[in-house]
Amino acid sequence: MSLELLQNLWYAVLCAAVVLYTVLDGFDMGVGALYLFPKSDNDRRIFLNAIGPVWDGNEVWLVIVGGGLFAGFPAVYASVFSGFYNLLMLFLAGIIFRAVAIEFRSKHVSKRWRAMWDYLFCYSSIVIAFGLGVVLGNLILGVPLDANGDFIQEFGYILRPYALLVGVFALALFTMHGGIYLLMKTEDELHERLRSWMRFIIPVFFVMYLLVSILTWVQVPSMVQPMFDRPYLFAVPTLTLLLLANTARQVYKRNDGWAFLSSSGAIATLFALYGVGNYPVIVRSTVDPVNNSLTVYNASASIPTLRIIMIVVLIGLPLVFAYGIWVYKIFRGKVKLDSHSY
Repeated sequence: MSLELLQNLWYAVLCAAVVLYTVLDGFDMGVGALYLFPKSDNDRRIFLNAIGPVWDGNEVWLVIVGGGLFAGFPAVYASVFSGFYNLLMLFLAGIIFRAVAIEFRSKHVSKRWRAMWDYLFCYSSIVIAFGLGVVLGNLILGVPLDANGDFIQEFGYILRPYALLVGVFALALFTMHGGIYLLMKTEDELHERLRSWMRFIIPVFFVMYLLVSILTWVQVPSMVQPMFDRPYLFAVPTLTLLLLANTARQVYKRNDGWAFLSSSGAIATLFALYGVGNYPVIVRSTVDPVNNSLTVYNASASIPTLRIIMIVVLIGLPLVFAYGIWVYKIFRGKVKLDSHSY
């Protein structure tokens, strides 16, 4: 294989891992964001057990993203993890506290004990979702990279209004996605309450989607210019809008499985929109976009490294997929609490 082909293949693998992480762990974050709304201990346990068998497996895709950047695009790994260091530490703290809260929450029957872990679970889920959006918003705007790929601004620079808005948008998206997942896993009175919440959550998401779309057009015209240069690329935002509309339609029609598939597809096409606007750039420099930006071609590892990690991927990814399908098949259906439940 040529270097260019290997670079693009590895970029495609990373993009797929990012999409799978956001689709799968995205509904975990959404469940966490909604977690404090039910007041009864039984309802909160149902929420936890809806994601209990799968949440840790969903995070495997995040490990693949981090490891893939380190091995395949080390310059991107170095720039992103140093430039967003403080934010990523908060993100990792959120992941750690969420995991601990899930495992520790039901170890003791004390109301104070459970309330403490309930709040940690909810707030850490919100931090994770919001933090991912802020990172994405900064990558869309571009970051101040010098000729060495070093981030040359202070931490406060990344807290730009547009990036914070994308953070809120990500939280709204994952909350909707998680709510739809819970519709598939709950029944009776709790199920109907969730459906009533979705009448508020879905419109809020669409408002955020409209705001982010308009501001992206205004503030980052380079994100939409490729679609005007190649009009066939307008198929991507069109498909995104159709999938989002179908998500709301299927929730209204009580076809929760189809709604979840549409929501998952919409997340995938939203990332495709990001790719359309940026490819082959991975991290755009605002200092010198032409010379300092990190791309698929100037930030990749060597041919031998890319060949080796592609072999690892060809062996490992089918195993990850097989395990995931097996777990979801075993724990399909509505949540039923028993003595082994969280």
